[in-house]
Amino acid sequence: MTPHKEYCLDLPPAVPPPLLPPSPVLADALQVCHPHAAGIDIGEAEHWVAVPPGCDPQPVRRFGTFTADLDALADWLLDGGVTTVAMASTGVSWIPLFAL
Repeated sequence: MTPHKEYCLDLPPAVPPPLLPPSPVLADALQVCHPHAAGIDIGEAEHWVAVPPGCDPQPVRRFGTFTADLDALADWLLDGGVTTVAMASTGVSWIPLFAL
């Protein structure tokens, strides 16, 4: 099951960032450690999930918190090749998702 279209975040077209002179300090500090990682902002009523830009045409999505929604979230991550997830939660709402 996939999230409903109205629940998906429509992002504006990407604007290239301004070019900065090369800096060895920045290059070392901003290296990608986990290229197949996703981030999840876990809430009581909804979860916002972001995957790397090349994984999906819509790299940020919103999912509900019911079992079917969590299954759809997990399927979407697997389909995108995600192997690592960072979760942010201020309460116990992370437990059902972690249990998958």
